[in-house]
Amino acid sequence: MILSDKDVLAAVKEGKIKIKPFEEENVMPIGVDLRLGNEFRIFKMDHKSHIDPSNPQVGDTTYLVKAEDGKPFMVHPGDFILGVTREFVELPDDIAGRIDGRSSLGRLGIIVHSTAGHVDPGFAGKLTLEISNIGKLPVALYPGMKFCSLIFEKTSTPVEHSYKKVGKYVGATEPGVSKISEEFKAKKIKS
Repeated sequence: MILSDKDVLAAVKEGKIKIKPFEEENVMPIGVDLRLGNEFRIFKMDHKSHIDPSNPQVGDTTYLVKAEDGKPFMVHPGDFILGVTREFVELPDDIAGRIDGRSSLGRLGIIVHSTAGHVDPGFAGKLTLEISNIGKLPVALYPGMKFCSLIFEKTSTPVEHSYKKVGKYVGATEPGVSKISEEFKAKKIKS
């Protein structure tokens, strides 16, 4: 069941859903608009022939950039970068979230998330955004602009394996590098 604006406001007031900072005017009919943070993770294109998900140094393929408030951050055609929400979000064990791109940005060629659109119950942190420009022209993104919506869904029961206990990205405050190599180590997958 998707939570309505009334249910979202009640859950925020009860402290069940935590969004910091929270602005009531960002509550939409079935979600909350979140703003773009000012940190971006850019992929290096000059020193690797490929990315190997089994390699723990996968993080060496990126670097962190901090954009100034009020100044545009340019996303060029074909770019894939990681961004982060300005808001810190914390969900209880019986509510999941879903990141949804804004159609106004989609009409400019900006994809807000490429695969990881869901937020598990128990998650706490800033949301990492998988940003792509599939358009033909560069697009200026401004830290602080409304960038995506977070839609909340009630689970049938509280989850048994809360993200706060099993998640790899708990407490994220910046766009983090992939931790997929941990799966290779833990399960002894052959690369």
